[in-house]
Amino acid sequence: MDDVPSPLPAAVRLAWWGTAWLRGHVVADQLIDAVVDTDAVHLLSFPDGAAEPLVTGLGVLRGAGADAFGAALPVEGDPVGLGGPRAFNDAALEAGEAVVALDAGGFPVQGLVPVRVGASVTWTALAAQRRQLPDVGDADRLLRAELPAAADTLARLEVARWRPEVADRLLNLRHRARVTAPPGVPARCAELAARALQALDIVELALDDDGGAITAHEAESRRGALVPLGRAARAALVAAASPEVWPPA
Repeated sequence: MDDVPSPLPAAVRLAWWGTAWLRGHVVADQLIDAVVDTDAVHLLSFPDGAAEPLVTGLGVLRGAGADAFGAALPVEGDPVGLGGPRAFNDAALEAGEAVVALDAGGFPVQGLVPVRVGASVTWTALAAQRRQLPDVGDADRLLRAELPAAADTLARLEVARWRPEVADRLLNLRHRARVTAPPGVPARCAELAARALQALDIVELALDDDGGAITAHEAESRRGALVPLGRAARAALVAAASPEVWPPA
């Protein structure tokens, strides 16, 4: 296993590699290596049951009919990837991510929320409902529209003065984090995920503080440009990691 952490959130790794495993594209060892990444261990806990190895728990969902996993990356005010009920949504919002088992109709537990303690992660199973998502094409177009709009605003606010590293990222949009996708993930989705991660990185850097020497008006303008970009990036990453909206093979 590579010592460099994956840039992908755990929910995206589980959605991609869990789906590939369910569909026979990868074996269990590949699934575990990709999902655990640089953590110590990932477990899965069903209601009223002890935590068990991740593959064992995912096997229960496979036996109930699950044929794919989709990611959710919600934040307050933007519950992207969630469909309810409230208990699942609240837990996913607190964690900032979750996974939904698709077509697991024979089993009442369909949502998995990661709970981290040190280097160990336990995916807690909760009842979940179907969700509505943008398709990959719509998410792609929105992200492509928001990125130059945010870049224009940041340039007008002289981003290089208060965040030179953000300016560097905006000048090198072709340089993206390496994203490794398993077999079965459409190439378009892997590319969309890489661009979404790049946009989220720009948002995180630019919103890291309120700008120090810049005015309150400038700070508000900056936030006004970056919040829509962050929303578009999360929607794009969720679409890229949700097989129910993937383009046909």
